[in-house]
Amino acid sequence: MKNDFRARNHPAYWAFLVHRFSGVALTLFLPLHFWALGNALHGEAKLESFLRWSDQPLVKCAEVILVLLLAAHMAGGARLLMLEFMAWPGNVNEWHKTLLAGAAGVSVAIGLLFLFNMG
Repeated sequence: MKNDFRARNHPAYWAFLVHRFSGVALTLFLPLHFWALGNALHGEAKLESFLRWSDQPLVKCAEVILVLLLAAHMAGGARLLMLEFMAWPGNVNEWHKTLLAGAAGVSVAIGLLFLFNMG
């Protein structure tokens, strides 16, 4: 039982959860994105109405979270590809932690760039 808890408290387990959660959230968002793009096909007035609605603070906050999830999913996927295809240096555990930290840093940096450029 003790080993099970330690495995779930490992940074790689948290990276796995973030990658899965972000993937599911992006999958759920995709139909909404297509619906929003479809508004352009129904005329300029309908699209303009949707764009005015999307200027609400709560929607802007959701956009930042969405970009952060997209960045986390992208960085997590890149981390997995590096684990799969790159040569591991001597200490494998340190290599995993370095890639985890890099993926987290890239995700946060992209989210902050998006947030600061919204104004």
